[in-house]
Amino acid sequence: MITLLQVQEAAQQTAEAFQQLGDVQPEPSFWAKNGFIIMMGLMILAMWFFMWRPESKRRKQMQEFRNGLKKGDKIITAGGIYGTVKEIKETSLLIEVDGNVTLRIDKNMVVADNSDLQQR
Repeated sequence: MITLLQVQEAAQQTAEAFQQLGDVQPEPSFWAKNGFIIMMGLMILAMWFFMWRPESKRRKQMQEFRNGLKKGDKIITAGGIYGTVKEIKETSLLIEVDGNVTLRIDKNMVVADNSDLQQR
């Protein structure tokens, strides 16, 4: 029969063995170490794919449209002014709004081609 003294000795030996091993902690898994970084990378990739990439394409299309403007094109400005291109300079346009009324506007303020809108 096992006595209380034998149980105490066995417990003491076990405690000494664990003390010799030191504090052994289990190694964290790959996801526990790198999960946050991976999720942030995936979120940035999703934002680029759904937001920045389409905006970049649209910006490039608008720049090509503005560079392709020629005399006589009907346009709409960002302020909602409808006009016809009379003169083109490097960064500005001279548009005729009505009769002899002309305005000089920045090329970047042209947002649409009026002739496309009138065909709809």
